[in-house]
Amino acid sequence: MKIISFNVNGIRAIIKKSFIDDMRSLDADIICLQETKATVEQTKEAVAGLEGYEVYGNEAERKGYSGTAIITRVKPIAVFYNIGVSEHDNEGRVTGAEFEDFYLITAYIPNSGSELLRLGYRQTWDEAFLSYLKNLEKTKPVIVCGDFNVAHKAIDLARPKENYNKSAGFMQEEINGMDAYTSNGLIDTYRSVHGDTIKYTWWSYRGGARQKNVGWRIDYFLVSEQFLPRIKDAFILNEIEGSDHCPVGISIQ
Repeated sequence: MKIISFNVNGIRAIIKKSFIDDMRSLDADIICLQETKATVEQTKEAVAGLEGYEVYGNEAERKGYSGTAIITRVKPIAVFYNIGVSEHDNEGRVTGAEFEDFYLITAYIPNSGSELLRLGYRQTWDEAFLSYLKNLEKTKPVIVCGDFNVAHKAIDLARPKENYNKSAGFMQEEINGMDAYTSNGLIDTYRSVHGDTIKYTWWSYRGGARQKNVGWRIDYFLVSEQFLPRIKDAFILNEIEGSDHCPVGISIQ
């Protein structure tokens, strides 16, 4: 089974590019999206060209903002949305599906913002989301993917010294949040498979950052520790464009 995660930065925008052809060529069993910036119906309409998939989406109360979706040709046992905490459940940030052997959660973790105005909120979100994931894990293993909006280690961004404790995405509070996920039995699949390989998943639109590969690795697949032996591969698909992010994925055996 192949699962892809992609922050599309607007499904209605990326659909006008090579998105459908790219997804067809990847031939994934499940595609998880973040930042759809659309209603569920708009998302379904946008991806209608992907034959053989069912689409399950979540949307923000604020139009054209946030949003997540799971596009799958493997029928889930159940689909669910949000994390059951009212202050965190109005932006469409979580879509989940239960399969025979695992739960799959796609999430768009809040960005602290250029002025760091949401840094405090981001911390409460991380705490609530971790609690939610660990509760699911009591039943069966969890795969959680998406845009975590944080570079976990210095090797996860091109310019760590310039950004540490100055920029959203590399504040110590955000790093602590990521530490909490990984120290509570959720394994970073890319690091598990590829060690200290340097590869990024997001680039600013400014200053030709993508062409210069001045990027950040902020998109992840984390899995429950007991599920790790089933991870055959983890990958970052830098060559696929259309968003300021690129897709990431895992293969399960």
